[in-house]
Amino acid sequence: MKLLRYGAPGMERPALLDAEGCIRDLGAIVPDIAPAQLSSAALDRLRAIEPSSLPKVGGTPRLGPPVAGIGKVLCIGLNYSDHAAEVGMPAPAEPIVFMKATTAVTGPGGPIVLPRGSAKLDWEVELCAVIGTKAQYVEEAKALSYVAGYCLGNDVSERAYQLEGTGQWTKGKSFDSFAPLGPWLVTTDEVPDPQRLGMWLDVNGERMQTGSTATMIFNVAQIVSYLSRYMTLLPGDVIMTGTPPGVGSGKKPPRYLKAGDSVVLGIEGLGAAKAKVVSWDKRPRE
Repeated sequence: MKLLRYGAPGMERPALLDAEGCIRDLGAIVPDIAPAQLSSAALDRLRAIEPSSLPKVGGTPRLGPPVAGIGKVLCIGLNYSDHAAEVGMPAPAEPIVFMKATTAVTGPGGPIVLPRGSAKLDWEVELCAVIGTKAQYVEEAKALSYVAGYCLGNDVSERAYQLEGTGQWTKGKSFDSFAPLGPWLVTTDEVPDPQRLGMWLDVNGERMQTGSTATMIFNVAQIVSYLSRYMTLLPGDVIMTGTPPGVGSGKKPPRYLKAGDSVVLGIEGLGAAKAKVVSWDKRPRE
């Protein structure tokens, strides 16, 4: 099942994507795609609905983040062996954890806003796991049962603010628009193995990242289990699980995004997204 939210910012409506790729409105069934709709029982009730019985949404509406009410955006750094190698860093012995501000979350269509003074704006295609059940001290063998579904994400990063000066990862990754999510949340029954997904990212039509979740150092189950030791994971929490090689900072010479650039990315089975980079003074006023 593919769940999504469409409409103007702050006024999104819940919906699902049917087998023909049509958006079907769920507004008469649930108030939103939010934490309360992510439990196994709630998702089973939505699965039982015949999509053709739901109103069809015409046109190509704006898509918002596929989940409302996100409490935490947790991220794992240097989690692909081939990405760690490209930036010249050793594979970590345990997951590197940082957070993004929830104000960074936006829909899949962008725009990505270039912060004031930014000179090293980078891209990172990532598999995102969305928690569906409260998790504390979860065993690795059971960890995936706490996941409601997966979505596409872009861990947009400003490398100067992240790594130079005091080198604070959260600071360099939390600007508005730095966590585009979607187009939709794909429930776990449609992703039987999250460690076998191809992924890619293009900038201005040029392929930059090509990878697979198979090269993760710590897989999704290990990450969920690890995080649940240090904090309670709640329904609606999003975990960005790392990126494969091909980021701008790993190029020789490094290559970074500028206003006017186009970023297109996708993950097998989770859809694709396209966004434009805009300068701070051209950002949308919502």
